[in-house]
Amino acid sequence: METLLCLSICLFAGLMLSRVAKIFKLPAVTAYLVAGIIVGPYILGSFHVPGIGFTSMSDIKAYDIIPDVALGFIAFLIGNEFRLAQLKQIGKQATVIGIFQAIATCLLVDGVLIGVHFAFPDKLSLPSAIILGAVATATAPAATLMVVKQYKAKGPVTNILLPIVALDDAVGLVVFAISFGIAKALIMGSVDVISIIVEPILEVVLSILLGAVMGYAFNFFERFFHSRSKRLAMSVTFVLLTVSVSMLKFQIGGVHIGFSSLLACMMLGTIFCNICDFSEELMDRIDRWTAPLFILFFVISGAELELSIFKDIGIVYVGLIYIFVRCIGKYFGASLSARATKCDINIIKYLGITLFPQAGVALGMAIKAEELGPEGTIVSNITLFAVLIYELVGPFLTKIALQKAGEIKPEEKISSRGEIPKK
Repeated sequence: METLLCLSICLFAGLMLSRVAKIFKLPAVTAYLVAGIIVGPYILGSFHVPGIGFTSMSDIKAYDIIPDVALGFIAFLIGNEFRLAQLKQIGKQATVIGIFQAIATCLLVDGVLIGVHFAFPDKLSLPSAIILGAVATATAPAATLMVVKQYKAKGPVTNILLPIVALDDAVGLVVFAISFGIAKALIMGSVDVISIIVEPILEVVLSILLGAVMGYAFNFFERFFHSRSKRLAMSVTFVLLTVSVSMLKFQIGGVHIGFSSLLACMMLGTIFCNICDFSEELMDRIDRWTAPLFILFFVISGAELELSIFKDIGIVYVGLIYIFVRCIGKYFGASLSARATKCDINIIKYLGITLFPQAGVALGMAIKAEELGPEGTIVSNITLFAVLIYELVGPFLTKIALQKAGEIKPEEKISSRGEIPKK
């Protein structure tokens, strides 16, 4: 009972605050995150009433299956953006921009934070600075996708944005694994080539292969059903199956084998949308079916934001530097590479701003960094602080950028009540 009560309160809080956000012309994602803070351990949860909010961070962890599944569906829907017809037009540009801006951001953040390390060695260690540069590459596909879908954004910036976000996280995973290996070598005094080079490449390749196999299997079994409801059920089945298989971890000799559920589910969506003739209709149905799941995902993400980090002024200062420098790297990295590939002027001006949000993938990297002990804890705290700021401000900035690009246009819709909503 307590679990269902807590989930219903999360949904209710998210939905009600989304109405408040609409008054202030803020994205619904921001409202869901604020709702999470309200039902989290620092407000409602502090009363320790079972079922009325999350009483502790460990209590939130009991709901981890929801974020895992939600991220799987988000990645699956983003995979829908990799249609061959569209990639023929923007594939080269998206690839160049996605790789260049991610690496440029990593190098810039690394350079500045290494400088901070030498200026204040007691506040930031060299391994921590190196890992934070890699964490800076990641963006938040969930927040970006939700803003695009909420406002039905269309245009050159939107068309190139989602493929870049997907590629961005793939590059980020490789860069992080290499940086993590270097940081570990600095701490332990020994270099492990396998963990620095072999394992990250294997993770990306195996995740793509897993998604491809699942995509072809999905298309094969989909043929046996003709009703929309059963096809939808099959879609849900394969996303859940892909997420669950991607959680497997094992070791062959001295090599640790793992998968990225984001990459696997993106590939699942990519293969399916390119070989199934009714994929577009099915994707639209999945998008509507997952709405409550995505609300829960963002509310739980908001509840996980660690507000206690504001007590450490050192973390706040380093966090602010990290946020500022990362934004510069994303903006100018995207702008310069977009200009070099002769993109539309709006892409050059506004794409970088839409890459500011940061959440799930970055938090996953931060959790991995904690394996390094005190240096990893610093990375985790700074990342948590940055995510708190990015998640609350990032979706709003994405909305503004898409508006400036002319890709979010006001439109009068007839609501389910037969009323025309006021502008």
